Amino acid sequence: MENDSEIVSDLKGLINILNDGKEGYETASENTDSIELKGVFLKFSAQRAGYAMELKDHIAQHGGDSDNETGGLLGAIHRTWIEIKQALSIKEDVAILSAVETGENEALDKYDQLIVDPETHADHLNLLKTQRAGIADALREIQRLRQQFEQR
Repeated sequence: MENDSEIVSDLKGLINILNDGKEGYETASENTDSIELKGVFLKFSAQRAGYAMELKDHIAQHGGDSDNETGGLLGAIHRTWIEIKQALSIKEDVAILSAVETGENEALDKYDQLIVDPETHADHLNLLKTQRAGIADALREIQRLRQQFEQR
């Protein structure tokens, strides 16, 4: 297939985003005292790790490999921002949830960029749509929790 390198590159980009999310959720879980939020953050961290593994399988099908277990530079900056916002905020959990919300919106944008190109990603389009739906569900849960914690 002539566009295998494009597919591998696109999927590696998603793996970076997913690893950023996994690490971001781990960082968020370490920066909250809420047992409820710790559980939610660790659940979504594990979900992102699973999504990354699924994409690594597709990369292998297209002749590539992905050894990346951590996120990219922008993810590191975002995780640092979570820590800064947490340290400076009066309502720490709300700040963490807002930062996570930003990260989830970025992930959805990346998925949307690939889903609009169904020819290139035909053999794994359903997987991308399923993962995107999972991230959208996570975002809705994070938004609900942020609203709940804002009222406390």
